[in-house]
Amino acid sequence: SVLSSVFDEVIEVGVLDSSDSVHLALMQRPELGVTYTKLHCWTLTHYSKCVFMDADTLVLCNVDELFDREEFSAAPDSGWPDCFNSGVFVFRPSLKTYRLLLQFAAEHGSFDGGDQGLLNSFFSNWATADISKHLPFLYNLSSSSVYTYVPAFNHFGRDAKVVHFLGPTKPWNYKYNLQTKRVMQDDTTAESFHQLSFLALWWNIYSASILPLLEKLQKMEESESEECKHTFNGVEVTLKKVSPYVASSLPKPELPEQTNDVNPSACSPEELVSKAQPVCEVEPRDSNVRPSEPDRPSEQPVFQPAFQETSEMNEVAHSVSELSIHFIPAKPSPEDERRKWEEGRMDYMGKDAFEHIKKKLDAFLH
Repeated sequence: SVLSSVFDEVIEVGVLDSSDSVHLALMQRPELGVTYTKLHCWTLTHYSKCVFMDADTLVLCNVDELFDREEFSAAPDSGWPDCFNSGVFVFRPSLKTYRLLLQFAAEHGSFDGGDQGLLNSFFSNWATADISKHLPFLYNLSSSSVYTYVPAFNHFGRDAKVVHFLGPTKPWNYKYNLQTKRVMQDDTTAESFHQLSFLALWWNIYSASILPLLEKLQKMEESESEECKHTFNGVEVTLKKVSPYVASSLPKPELPEQTNDVNPSACSPEELVSKAQPVCEVEPRDSNVRPSEPDRPSEQPVFQPAFQETSEMNEVAHSVSELSIHFIPAKPSPEDERRKWEEGRMDYMGKDAFEHIKKKLDAFLH
């Protein structure tokens, strides 16, 4: 319902899974098999051209110029530049292309077990055929690996358009302090200051723009529920009526007018870090790490959240000190576990890891 209040169209699709545990094991990313699901985007034939973006991307400024590109346009992958990264790409919906992709997947599979390997093999001439289909890296800026070349980021990073949070740890896996507006680190994370700034921006937008909509939805659902008691032949029956929620009743968020003043390209890398302080602050749990400088003068932030905080959000900030997002997956049945083993899709990175199996065997034998 909240998505429908923000976007013009929300379409649910079924999950496509490569189930290619062998190739996924090479990247130690077994969860990427379901990225085949993005192939559904080619069925959106009521559009003439689309731009696909992974859910772990963050748009920093207007990128409408991407629609001037043709299929298949994408940015090079930081790990292997002759391959494109499939987190951001321009394509033309086509049922013919969709069927050919499914046929190619069934016949050839993917060299990495996920959609990126499949799409690079399908659009195999991307690296050599047409340079106009090579998007600048700034349209798919890796928030982590790019900083192995810090001088390049310091020189070009001011023009970043889209940030991509690559890797298994996503922005919503972190904790965020609503009162201090800082992303909190634990002992297992060692992120760069630049990446922490982007993480803080993600959480700032979420807490200011999305959380109030979620809370408004919850309050409306609670207020619209009512209980009615009826007696039939001496038996009391309680009926709980919940009115269906209409997404259009949520306030449509309005984006601020875009000006050159809020464009990240309007300042130097040093100014980017300095000016972003009010928005992009981080709070490491290790007191010895302090990426922000307290003596640095406060200026107008370069990155602005999509909407400003409301008084309702301020009340929440006073009552809740720490915010995190938790997804509770459904517990698989013994039959599902056995079928996964028979199909060779065991959770070798989790509970089916060798050390866990060894512990069970040791406990049984001793």
